[in-house]
Amino acid sequence: MHHLNYHHLYYFYIVAREGSIAKAAKLLHVTPQTVSGQLSTFENQLGYSLFDRINKRLYLNARGKVSYQYASEIFHKGNQLAEILNNSDEVNTKEFVIGITNGIPKVLFYDFVHATMRRFPQVKYVIKEDSFDGLLKELAINAIDFIVADRGIAPGTQISANSFFLGESSLSFFAKAPLTEEETFPECLNQMPLLIQGNTSGIRQALTSWLETEQLYPKVVAEFDDTALLKLFGSEDFGVFCAPSAISKHVEEQYDVHCIGNARTLNERYYAITGKSRAEYTLSEHIISSAQGLFSK
Repeated sequence: MHHLNYHHLYYFYIVAREGSIAKAAKLLHVTPQTVSGQLSTFENQLGYSLFDRINKRLYLNARGKVSYQYASEIFHKGNQLAEILNNSDEVNTKEFVIGITNGIPKVLFYDFVHATMRRFPQVKYVIKEDSFDGLLKELAINAIDFIVADRGIAPGTQISANSFFLGESSLSFFAKAPLTEEETFPECLNQMPLLIQGNTSGIRQALTSWLETEQLYPKVVAEFDDTALLKLFGSEDFGVFCAPSAISKHVEEQYDVHCIGNARTLNERYYAITGKSRAEYTLSEHIISSAQGLFSK
C-alpha cells in the first residue's frame, strides 16, 4: 500500500482509544457494523491485522501499538492545526515540547529553561517527564522537540538525534542532622541509612562504583526513580541522600537538611538531546546556551 486512507486510520484510532467497536460507534454516531467494516477494510489494505481478537474482545498487537502511537500524534497535530487556523491571535500558535528524564533535579531543569521561556513568551511549552528510553521513542516520532537528560546518546543508537553536553556537577551528601565533631566525611557513610537513585538514573552506577572505591558500606534502605521523592524522604530523616552540589543551597533550604560532605570525584553530567529533523533550532540553541552558561560561572 502506497498511501494511507486517513478516514480508515481515524476509525482505527477511535476503536483503539475507546477499547471497543461499540464504544467507537457510539462516539462516531454510526453503527458498529460500519466501524467494523471500516476497520476490516483498513487492515486488508495494510495486509495485516492490528488487533488480536480474543473472546470477542480486541487487543492491540505489536503493529497495532505502533500504528496507534503514530495515529495519536497525527490527529493531535491535526487538532492543533485546526485551533491555529481558527485562532486570529498568533500568540499561541507554536508549541515546544521538552522532555525531562526522571533523574534530573526539577530546580536544575528550571534553571536551564526559564530564561528561554521568558525570552519567547509567545510559545506554548509542554513539559513531559519519562524514562530516558521512553523520551527517545517520542523524539524518534517527532512527538518531542528537546530532551534534558543525565546521559547522552549511546554510540550505535538507531535514533537520528544530536547530543549536546551542558555541563557537570559534583555530588554532595545531605542528612537531617549535621555531623558531630567526631564524625568525618566520607567515613561517616559507613553503616548509615542511604537513600539511593533508581536504576533509571544516570548517576546510579557511578555512585555505586564510588562507594566501592572508597570502601564505604552504607545501608541502602530505599531507592527512587523520582529524585524529588528521594529528597522528601531524606527530609523526614529516613536516610542520607546525594544531590548535585550545584543546587546544594536549594536542597538545604527546601528540605531542611544539612550538607555533610562533597564527593568531588563523583560527578553527574547533563545533556540536551534534539532530533536532527526538527526546525525549532532557535529555542533549542537558547536553552543549550543558557544551561552551558550556568556551569561556566
